[in-house]
Amino acid sequence: MNKSNQLDLTEGPILSKLLQFSIPLILSSLLQLLFNAADVVVVGRFAGNNSLAAVGSTGSLINLLVNLFMGLSIGTNVVAANYFGAKRSKELIETVHTSILVSFVCGIILTVVGVIGSKYILILMQAPPEVLTLATLYLKIYFGGITATMIYNFGSALLRAKGDTKRPLYILFGAGIMNLILNLIFVIAFKMDVAGVGWATVISQCFAAVAVLAILVREKDDFKLNFKRLSINTHIFAKIVKIGLPAGFQGIMFSFSNVIIQSSVNSFGAISIAGNAAAVNLEGFVYTSMNGFSQGSLTFCSQNLGAGKIDRIKKQVWISQACIFIIGLILGLAFLLLRYQLIGFFTTSPEVVEEGTKRFWIIMTTYYLCGMMDGMSNCIRGIGHSLSPVITSLCGACLYRIIWIFTIFQIPRFHNIYCIYITYPISWLFTFAANVIIYRHYIKKIQS
Repeated sequence: MNKSNQLDLTEGPILSKLLQFSIPLILSSLLQLLFNAADVVVVGRFAGNNSLAAVGSTGSLINLLVNLFMGLSIGTNVVAANYFGAKRSKELIETVHTSILVSFVCGIILTVVGVIGSKYILILMQAPPEVLTLATLYLKIYFGGITATMIYNFGSALLRAKGDTKRPLYILFGAGIMNLILNLIFVIAFKMDVAGVGWATVISQCFAAVAVLAILVREKDDFKLNFKRLSINTHIFAKIVKIGLPAGFQGIMFSFSNVIIQSSVNSFGAISIAGNAAAVNLEGFVYTSMNGFSQGSLTFCSQNLGAGKIDRIKKQVWISQACIFIIGLILGLAFLLLRYQLIGFFTTSPEVVEEGTKRFWIIMTTYYLCGMMDGMSNCIRGIGHSLSPVITSLCGACLYRIIWIFTIFQIPRFHNIYCIYITYPISWLFTFAANVIIYRHYIKKIQS
């Protein structure tokens, strides 16, 4: 068995193991965001504000359609990590082959739904007429290649289950360079506008999917992929669904509330949409820096649950929460101080820059709450309970945001962009507090 690409999280110093796992994952996410941001920079500077708004306005819709299936990849990670920690070879092999086949099926379903339904959902989201056609074109291209994205995410989830976060980093670096080069060629040289961004994304994701499959095929351990053995083990699939479906549903609920919020932002016009899009892209760098420790908690808890080391789980939870808080606070304040320079990378329009700073003032000063909320949710999932975080998110974040938009925001005095953004930190705080209570309940139940 090749152990050079494995990381046993059931032994050794907790903080150093967590850092060893999380830092490559953070770098992977930051690279992905950097290259995604390059999409927005290129289209914003060389195709105009409407094209920037078209690409930016699709993010919440993409997340809405994709998150259910991405939740299943979380289920894959938890189940595989649990079997890896428990040294259950047969079940681990079945998990690998079930997961890859499921990823292909998920991709096909998403292609059909995304290509057919994108325009109608954008209309419901009140996308302005000058943005609608461009946004629809971008989404049809994006969802046409979504199967590759699914395969990569499920494959990298399997690698993370054994502590391998380095090779997904290398894959994303290669895919990101390819995406950036193709963006420059398609948008600047070929004048393809948002279609160029879409095709660059699809081609680079196909590269990532092929790369992760090649790694799994060449593995020498229980994670080795044999295409002839691809099949869906109903028992394994049921475990993946049990963990992953609630996680995916939670993502859908967040995305649905964000779609409602995006629709409210859309009502202020293309300038506000573009400013919001630029700010959201920058926020992603802070979020993924925190989320690396959140994902680390997921795999850490899963491996140690399989090994029966509950005390180790308890120590890791609070260490990871402290890391998330420190990173979120420092980066959030740093981004706020540099807000004009950072948003200025995306656009030359002073009006768009000013709109983006409005979001920064509220989000960047409280973003650590979002990271801690997600981190605690993943700790609960890692110890085998995925439904409870869904319920807390549904009540503490999603329903609250929707009610706010349809009540407080509709009052003329509060009908402004700041009133939209303030819903985020309040919902993060409520949901985090609820997750802490639930985690303490389950950890005591496991120990009794």
